[in-house]
Amino acid sequence: MVEMCVVLYLALCCFSYCISLIFIYRRARRRRGLGSLRAGSGSVRALLVTAHPDDECMFFAPAVLQLVQSGAAVRLLCLSSGNYYNQGAQRKKELLASCAVLGIPASHVTVVENKELPDDPKAEWSTALTSMLIHKHIKTHSINMVLTFDEGGVSGHTNHIAIYRAVSSEILIIPSTLYMLPTPCLTAHTFMVEFIWLNASPFIPQEAMLCHRSQLLWFRRLYILFSRYMFINTFKFLVKM
Repeated sequence: MVEMCVVLYLALCCFSYCISLIFIYRRARRRRGLGSLRAGSGSVRALLVTAHPDDECMFFAPAVLQLVQSGAAVRLLCLSSGNYYNQGAQRKKELLASCAVLGIPASHVTVVENKELPDDPKAEWSTALTSMLIHKHIKTHSINMVLTFDEGGVSGHTNHIAIYRAVSSEILIIPSTLYMLPTPCLTAHTFMVEFIWLNASPFIPQEAMLCHRSQLLWFRRLYILFSRYMFINTFKFLVKM
């Protein structure tokens, strides 16, 4: 009897999750126009700024795929090699394989190795150094769109949050639109505008994530199946007053 109740409960949870995804998808379809217009120009030079290998597909895959398919030039700046468990060399190879699946060429991928920016949830990254690295990349490649984490870091990782602090400190002087991926349940800021990218290529985010074999623990396999970030990205950006 208990087993039956558990099965019914899990089935109800899965059903509710599917209904929620359908609702989000339909809502996004109605609101997609402006976001698609911005991404639909070959003049878009987008920079995705992440903290670790696998961030690009765990969180940003739908947006990357939409931008690539629309003809935008997409670059990735990854501010560490993910060497927390001394797997940095392997994780860089996995990152390049993942980016190839997403449509980002190896020549557009930059991995920073700096002892002041360690892959460590307890480390406080220098805002000045992080800002300088991002700003230099933006200037060098004439970037006009930046995508990264919001103030909650999506997953709450301190390295993610450090990137937000660095990029937001530059927002008034860089010639780029700053898109931030919102953290679930984080109160929205005033004067935020949302844009939505749907995943038009089913299973590609999952394929990209599978390239990160060193990170495929059991809970990440569940993440691949059920996370909304595999299917849809909702971004917001600060509007100047």
